[in-house]
Amino acid sequence: MIRSVSAPPPTLLASLAHLGPGIILASSIVGSGELIAATTVGAEAGFVLLWLIVIGCAIKVAAQVEIGRTTLTWGRTPLAAFDAVPGPRLAGRGWIYWGWAAMTVLIVVQQGGILVGVAQTLSGGLPVTTAGRHWNAVHDDAAAARIAAATAERRGDAAEADRLRARFRDLEAAKRGLDRPVDGAAWAVVVAAVTSGLLAVGRYRVIEWLSILLVGGFTLVTLSALVMLQFDPAWAISGGELASGLVPSIPPPVGGRSPLVAALATFGIIGVGAAELMFYPYWCLEKGFGRAVGPRDDSPAWAARARGWLRVLQLDAWASMVVYTTVTVAFYLLGAATLGRIGILPAGDDMVRSLGAMYAPVFGPWAHGVFLVGAFCVLYSTLFAAADGNARIVADGLVLAGAIGGDDGSRRLWTRRIAVAWPLVALAFALAIRAPVAMVLASGMAQAVMLGALAVAVLCFRYRDVDPRLVPSRWWDVLLWLSCLGFVVVGVWTVWQKVAELVRSAG
Repeated sequence: MIRSVSAPPPTLLASLAHLGPGIILASSIVGSGELIAATTVGAEAGFVLLWLIVIGCAIKVAAQVEIGRTTLTWGRTPLAAFDAVPGPRLAGRGWIYWGWAAMTVLIVVQQGGILVGVAQTLSGGLPVTTAGRHWNAVHDDAAAARIAAATAERRGDAAEADRLRARFRDLEAAKRGLDRPVDGAAWAVVVAAVTSGLLAVGRYRVIEWLSILLVGGFTLVTLSALVMLQFDPAWAISGGELASGLVPSIPPPVGGRSPLVAALATFGIIGVGAAELMFYPYWCLEKGFGRAVGPRDDSPAWAARARGWLRVLQLDAWASMVVYTTVTVAFYLLGAATLGRIGILPAGDDMVRSLGAMYAPVFGPWAHGVFLVGAFCVLYSTLFAAADGNARIVADGLVLAGAIGGDDGSRRLWTRRIAVAWPLVALAFALAIRAPVAMVLASGMAQAVMLGALAVAVLCFRYRDVDPRLVPSRWWDVLLWLSCLGFVVVGVWTVWQKVAELVRSAG
């Protein structure tokens, strides 16, 4: 961690030693957006929306860097920068501030959905009641029969497929007669309490390395599963399927509902979501990039330091983009190739176990255990890193609202308090709502709309606030405009889709 004004690293190799905020960002991203949302869209739409997933990851980097540029240049927090964007104001705060506040409420709801997912992985592998063990056994047998039936059908063995489907129906009927176990709720309480304790004593370095270990492990498992899938003719993804997914098109409605609705919600949280765009610079400040640049002045030395550390920030952002795009595409393709072909749509108390079915064609009887461990790593790292990251911006929001002092001591105190409370509030939503996929996608819808507001802010930063000595290149401006245009299109389209859905419901 950088603690004082420092010269930027002179080489690419030296710059790599200063990467870190992007890894934390990737760890908070590679979770609900990928494991739950992207996989669910793949299961619902097949390969058709792969193009939207790729664009959703890659398009946001330019805006991410521009927000970092204004933070490092002017020494102000990101939320303060957003609050200064011209536009309507209410109670002394700007329109983006209030949009962020509304979005943050739904982000806590999303974290409740993630907490449910973490609890499901633990109750699936470590049930604490007899009812939970029985429920797991029946569900596992039913899932195995369904996957085996799909495999037999894809290999042309119709008789075996019919036999296995009959067994699946019998097991599903038996499962409906069982009482829902309380194991998931019990584990949710334990996880929330433990996470609050970890956040009470956590430090940046601890979070950074924990994120790397957790996400890295399951990333390798997921990529391996996708590669191994190609060696089984019954499940391999053909070149035609892959090509069809890269050509922009809109899938037809399924059951009266367009998969595009879930895809647009997913767009808001895959890659760098609106929330991550806003709190990524807080990680950069925590890492010490702001201290390394130093207070802005008119000296050539300051400009040289700023340009150098901005190059490090850009490298950090692009490196994280490569990580989360690769993993997002892998989850989407696995969901389309397995769950989509079988006809499983993850939802409710069976969300995690349904998601685990996509590993069965590769790992067979081992799939259940492999997935539970991996899902725990990914979802828990998301819960942990997002709680700590959001605590920083919520504390900043309270400072801007005049609710707490703006000195460093007050900020640190309230950041810690909010981080500790975050999992407990998420627990309250988890126990009250118990619909994890819907909770995750609700936040995605809010973040997709918020992207349109951030597009306005980012262009304001670029053309109103940029230091003349730090003006980016022309090609970077083109990339920035494409990023912002994509934000606006997705925001407007998401609102239009939601309004249309409400009109249909009312009719």
